[in-house]
Amino acid sequence: MIEAAIASGDKTAAETVIRYAKQADPAGAREIGALEDKLNHIVSEKEAAAAEEKQRKLADGNILDNWKGQVELGAYRSTGNTDNLGVYGSLDLAREGFKWRHKISGRVELQRTNGATSTERANASYQPNYKFNDRLYSFGLAQYEHDPFSGYDGRYTLGGGVGYGVLASDRLHLDLEGGPAVRHVDPTDDESMTHIIGRASLGFKWKIAPGLQIANNDALYLEESASNASSVTSLDASLIGALKLRLSYNVQYESNSAARETLDTQTRTSLVFSF
Repeated sequence: MIEAAIASGDKTAAETVIRYAKQADPAGAREIGALEDKLNHIVSEKEAAAAEEKQRKLADGNILDNWKGQVELGAYRSTGNTDNLGVYGSLDLAREGFKWRHKISGRVELQRTNGATSTERANASYQPNYKFNDRLYSFGLAQYEHDPFSGYDGRYTLGGGVGYGVLASDRLHLDLEGGPAVRHVDPTDDESMTHIIGRASLGFKWKIAPGLQIANNDALYLEESASNASSVTSLDASLIGALKLRLSYNVQYESNSAARETLDTQTRTSLVFSF
């Protein structure tokens, strides 16, 4: 029976049969153990072959291969004492290569309140990573931001640094990054300025259960005159196929915001399509 389970190629089924065989026949522990070693050897060989094939495909692929991404869309409407209309959209692309990883993202958010624009945000970024090994990598960053209600028409960041994958399993993933950057700002009511800043970020993902994932992405930009930080925490639940429902909580801090409040928070419900 154990031999048949191993031959089926179903690791979980074979492990279940072996576990119950040990309970039912303690006297045959040595023979069962030998079959368990055989199963582990077969599984290790398959995993090594799969890893080798994955690396071969990454090495042989051109710049148009191995891209993955997701599109997020959300909207809300309220009427009555206050007339609100808000829309949100984002696009995230990532390419995993043999030595290089590329990340491209863009986000747009608009809101009108009682006929007047009350939120107008846009963000686009490109980050190439060079992988020294499975965990350590260097990165570059080119980023554009637009948010006149926070005091700037354009904010451009160009930087780089080092990142490290503290956790890198199938269920848990945690990346820490840090490094210097140059930031140029075009304020809405002042002259343009350029500063040297420090940047640190955290990216976390946890697959709680099949079809359920929590993620958190934080970024901190430190400079003498105008520091800012952002945090996005999201919970994704699979719906149908590649379609997911996302609940997210966003925090944006601007130390010299043109608005009255330096801290802005938002709670969103949106649909995400992965490809």
